[in-house]
Amino acid sequence: MSEKKEKHMKSTKKSSKKIWWGAAIVVLLLLIGGGIKAYTMYLSAQKTINQSYQKAKTPTARNVAKVIKNKKPLNILILGTDTGALGRKTTGLSDTMIVASLNAQKKTTYMTSIPRDTEVTIKGTTEKINSAYAIGGATQSIKTVQNLLDVPVDFYVVMNMGGLEDLVKSVGGVDVTPPLTFKYGSANVKKGVKTHLTGKEALSYSRMRYDDPDGDYGRQKRQRQVILAIVKKALSISSVTRFQTILNSVKKNMKTNLTFNDMLALRFSYKNASHHIKSTTLKGESEMIDGLSYQVASMSERRRVSNKIRKELGLAATTTLKESEESSSTTSSSTDQTTSSSAATTYNYDSSTYASSSDVTTQTAPY
Repeated sequence: MSEKKEKHMKSTKKSSKKIWWGAAIVVLLLLIGGGIKAYTMYLSAQKTINQSYQKAKTPTARNVAKVIKNKKPLNILILGTDTGALGRKTTGLSDTMIVASLNAQKKTTYMTSIPRDTEVTIKGTTEKINSAYAIGGATQSIKTVQNLLDVPVDFYVVMNMGGLEDLVKSVGGVDVTPPLTFKYGSANVKKGVKTHLTGKEALSYSRMRYDDPDGDYGRQKRQRQVILAIVKKALSISSVTRFQTILNSVKKNMKTNLTFNDMLALRFSYKNASHHIKSTTLKGESEMIDGLSYQVASMSERRRVSNKIRKELGLAATTTLKESEESSSTTSSSTDQTTSSSAATTYNYDSSTYASSSDVTTQTAPY
């Protein structure tokens, strides 16, 4: 080989090494940059959740840390208050109440809506269940739901209605298929036609009830639609900027007893629970009590809903809500008996199956 050719080959190898190292440095910088962004997002999320954290004074009915560690099914009480929308600034009523049962093994989420006008006894007085939040915040809401249905509430999330508008806006709007045609506020939708809703439109879509043939029950269905659409959209977002927008929305409008570590555990261990959504509603009969309209759920209906939730959690059927306790009087002592005995209820896992029934609405999420 000639000396000239040998020098050329050495020069080419040096150039190749320079290019390789240059490319490696660029990749390294990108990785570092991505890592910094990821770490920044992590710290931002941690700060936001810490600001939203609010421990409930009600002790949990079971060892929640153990439940999460073993990836067992769990319950989250979702409360939507009427503050933050339409200029309202008070503590507010929880017009939306949903018990979300997450099952990582079965990849299902079971959503149980409780009508806002459901008759309950709070501190010895007949009340509508949506007033529990105004009376004692999330703590009283948790107590009331546990007493009403004899199910454990492991966590709670409170979102004000103004926050719903901001949250939908932060994810770039949501898509729903309306079950009926109506115009209300900013919402103008047609039955069966897939519709993209902005934040304001989603809020109006979720609030309307008087023009719905099913009243508050119809509104509950639409609220569940919007919540599921938000979850679906949020899970598909990878943009750092959009992620930060979502966090800012949450920070202003949410309170929860989920710690940052709890949320990380839910994200990684229970993310598949959103694949199949089942939903039902506690149903009651309209009754006038002291001049106010209530939805009164019979003891058999409470047992039906209780046992469906407990089955999703892998718990034995309720022994607290007994058919013999049912009374035609809405203010009978049976409610107080349920309250006192429910507080002493223990929740033990069994090998129950997870069957669904005909009154349960099932949705399969394509994500």
